[in-house]
Amino acid sequence: MPSNSSGHTIGRWPWRSCYWSGVAAVFAWAAWQRFGLPLDPIADPDTWGYLSPALRKLTGAEFGHTYGRNFIYPGFLFLLLRAFRDFRAITVAQHFLGLVAGGVLLLTWRRARVFVPNPRVGRAWHDGLGLLATGIFLFASEPIHFETQIRPEGVCAFLISVNVYVVIQFTACFFLEGRRAASVAYGIAVVFSSILLASVKPSFVLVAIVALLPVGIFFFRRNWFWQKMALGGGAAVSAALLLLPEHFFSRNDQVSHTFLPTTLFVIHANLIRDQIADDLQQSAKIPYPRDWLRHVDTALGAEIAKSFAAWPKHFSTLGLDPDYLWHNQTSIVAQLQKEFGSNVSALCAFYRFYYWRIWRKRPVLVVKKIVRQMSIFYAPMCPAYNRAKALPLTNEYNRGVTSLDTQHYRQIWTAYWPAVGFISRTQLLARNAPVVQQRGYIRKPLGVLAATYLPLLLIALALSAVAFMQEERRRRLGWLAALVLLVYSYNVVSCFEVAVIQTLQYPRFVTVQMYFSLLAQFFALWFILEFALEVRGRAKPSLPNTSSR
Repeated sequence: MPSNSSGHTIGRWPWRSCYWSGVAAVFAWAAWQRFGLPLDPIADPDTWGYLSPALRKLTGAEFGHTYGRNFIYPGFLFLLLRAFRDFRAITVAQHFLGLVAGGVLLLTWRRARVFVPNPRVGRAWHDGLGLLATGIFLFASEPIHFETQIRPEGVCAFLISVNVYVVIQFTACFFLEGRRAASVAYGIAVVFSSILLASVKPSFVLVAIVALLPVGIFFFRRNWFWQKMALGGGAAVSAALLLLPEHFFSRNDQVSHTFLPTTLFVIHANLIRDQIADDLQQSAKIPYPRDWLRHVDTALGAEIAKSFAAWPKHFSTLGLDPDYLWHNQTSIVAQLQKEFGSNVSALCAFYRFYYWRIWRKRPVLVVKKIVRQMSIFYAPMCPAYNRAKALPLTNEYNRGVTSLDTQHYRQIWTAYWPAVGFISRTQLLARNAPVVQQRGYIRKPLGVLAATYLPLLLIALALSAVAFMQEERRRRLGWLAALVLLVYSYNVVSCFEVAVIQTLQYPRFVTVQMYFSLLAQFFALWFILEFALEVRGRAKPSLPNTSSR
């Protein structure tokens, strides 16, 4: 026995050495890919809402909301600029967090092995799959692209990775291992990370709710009174730390109150126009004058036609361009703002009234809109994986110059000399920035993942049903099946939330989901391998008997 054990231990050394060498090589190459690019961050038309609170505070004014943006990411920018006085610190920090997200992915994969008692997939194969998933995430161009932008998407992969990791840790500690103190600690971490994720990226509100479901089950556990009190108290403190400042900051920001109603109005403008026309034709009892509604109906129809004529393919699933309706200075939103004047609450009430009215009067058409949006993600080739060969950074930096070089913005950033230097360097990069190349060694795996997203999901659903219905398989593979479904549900609820409120034709709503799309597929692959090896193992004993007969 001692000699066998010693031989087994010695035999593992070459693989462990190769594995950790591979880990080091992957992260070193990923760091080289990131820090070999220009370190000045990229701005876009939405950047000012995130950047201006930090610039105002740094130039002696008050930190506050701009354009309805949550305070957390602007606060992150403020701390970086306050500490380093250089905009390149933003890109460096986001690249570092992207590498950390890759490390957390690897830790998550290794920790998930606890969900399968006596796994049939060997440790070497399991570790190899985890390293492959980590490499794909770290080498893909889209996460790197996000990390170069002054947008919350630049930190989303890190926040998602932490959230998934603590959810898995909580589930393992509470449901499988019965560790009370660890369950409380990880439960509080789940609450904090879920609220933080939803605050930084509101399109992940339903994702945060799904992540909180295992913690909700905790409170139905019997005889854990003090642990429930501790977890409940920690959850309350977490919510207060993140939600109370947002409440106070948003009170003086008018856009915080109008953003969601306006979004619902412009995204569903086609259905709302048709409903207004029906209300006028049927003389429906509604709280708005008929003459005014007739005017709105005419103006809305004309603006929808203009928006679609300008970009007929840009938002093909909507049949209109919501950006035109909202941001064009002569379009319908600007017209309604003038008509309602300072009565913002009445304007929002009108938007909400007709949004809920189309749900009551045209539910089938609203559901069809949601299904069309969901089909963008659940297509034969999953769009979460950007498979483009190249990204010209000159175009990105040129858009950044155009976005920030307006008279109103210039009055603020010219008062902060690091911002002046940032704009000057951005102007140079707009002429000579390199092209980000996505090599074939990463495009091919991304293409495979895009093509297999739906098949793996369907197979995992079928095998999960089998595993849950059979007691022996449920004991061995039930937790892994539940884990696969949990991570896949992150995609489902994220897409559903955007489909209900927004449109998935904005690529960032789709590609920001790459982290948990990738993790879900690799968990599904592992689950399918475990299931197949178990079926094979059960079939083996019967083979000799069959041949003897």
